[in-house]
Amino acid sequence: MSLEAEEMSVVDHLTELRRRIIYVLVVFVAGLVAGLFVAKPIYLYLIHADMAQGFVLHAFSFWDGIGMYVKIAMAVSLAVSVPFIVYQLWAFISPGLRPVERSAALRYVPYVFVLFILGIAFAYYIVFPMALSFTITITRSMGLEETYGIAQYFSFMFSLVIPLALLFELPLVVMFLTKLRILNPLRLRKMRRYAYFALVFIAVVITPPDFISDFLVTIPLLILYEFSVFLSSFVYRKQLAMDRELEARYVRKEETR
Repeated sequence: MSLEAEEMSVVDHLTELRRRIIYVLVVFVAGLVAGLFVAKPIYLYLIHADMAQGFVLHAFSFWDGIGMYVKIAMAVSLAVSVPFIVYQLWAFISPGLRPVERSAALRYVPYVFVLFILGIAFAYYIVFPMALSFTITITRSMGLEETYGIAQYFSFMFSLVIPLALLFELPLVVMFLTKLRILNPLRLRKMRRYAYFALVFIAVVITPPDFISDFLVTIPLLILYEFSVFLSSFVYRKQLAMDRELEARYVRKEETR
């Protein structure tokens, strides 16, 4: 291939990438606009949930109310955009994949949304109430008067819920990389200590600065990793069985010659 052809190829790839990014931005903005229309009922549901009862939430700035609507709208837009982002990523890299790899990747796209919603549900209904209960218990045991701002309450919530929802995609990513034969359960078990360290580091970074939040996020992440290893083993065993079948078919074909 000539240098000019290579340069044209790079330019074509960059043009395609820019086009995909524009698509993603358009969908994200559209989701943001739609999220603003549903922000109020979602907000009312969140502040009337059992875990929010007993709090008198205050606005400490003129922008707190608007900021909450925007944050909720962004969360809605993210939930809508994540599967579309994954699809655009697949569409960008699919020309370089084999047919079986393209089929495998496309098959996983719908589950991105499912896992994201499961992550949100797990984080909001399990992790967030436990973290909130712990912090309130410590505050009251110190004899401090509780005055919570609406911005602080929702920031605490989103700092737990959104990152954990995104990290729920880990099993899907591992299955896909196993399908592409980039990862396998043997390699995942061998790198377990390093993976655990990385997951603990991620949990500390994404959570509020208290031990219980770190602990409540770290444990699900470690369980997700082990579940990912299990799924990788399932895919890997099927690959080995397929390889043996192909090898046996090739041997029989050679013997009949």
